[in-house]
Amino acid sequence: MITLGIDIGSRNTKIVIFDPQKRSLVFSGCVATEVNPLRSVENLLVRAEDQTGLKDFAAAACTGYGRKLWKTKARVLSEISCHAAGVLYYQPEAKTIIDIGGQDSKIITVSGEGKVSDFVMNDKCAAGTGRFLEMTALRLDCSLDELSSLAAASSLVLDISSTCVVFAESEIVGMVADNSAPADIARAVHNSIAERILTQISALEYQPPVVFTGGVALNADLVGCLSRQLDTPISVPPSPELTGALGAAILAAQ
Repeated sequence: MITLGIDIGSRNTKIVIFDPQKRSLVFSGCVATEVNPLRSVENLLVRAEDQTGLKDFAAAACTGYGRKLWKTKARVLSEISCHAAGVLYYQPEAKTIIDIGGQDSKIITVSGEGKVSDFVMNDKCAAGTGRFLEMTALRLDCSLDELSSLAAASSLVLDISSTCVVFAESEIVGMVADNSAPADIARAVHNSIAERILTQISALEYQPPVVFTGGVALNADLVGCLSRQLDTPISVPPSPELTGALGAAILAAQ
């Protein structure tokens, strides 16, 4: 019994092929989400078939921003349940999960039985999401992947006070015009996102261990800023960008 999990995100599309009996990943892949998101899924499925020979699955599930677009027989699941299942596969002791996506951020608390007990979501403003980081990278003329190492060289604390991404961008433009160091600006953005997550998570009765997942969790400097804001260690699972698709594949079998 081999299952398929699909996560159609606003920025990237991911799939995971999972063997529930062995509790192991058979295949995983990630590509940028195209204008037609279904083409992204189809490209990944072709790649999966080329590498594994698999094209038929006992069960399938789809999650993410575009989860309702996939019309092939599959369960449609919430990102909350899928990210929780994906994180708990790697870290069953997790009690709080932070997921920052391209257009939203989510905080999920998990019970001792491994069930979602509560969550909060910000999907109304781009501040505190991957989109804010993309805008920052554009303004600093660097790639998204370079933001972490850039911020790690910061030596001066700058403050971004705006809670709206539009006004925050204006602050960044002003910092650039004042010849502030790009490293200090990048760190200021990371601290701003961490502060927003702290405000968001304060609405829940959260407790450690805390796990940070989603593609943004690959930004090590942001992980450090979050850890300092929450005053607790934060762990990142392997390939955090895949946890939603992994969770979908796990839940598809249930």
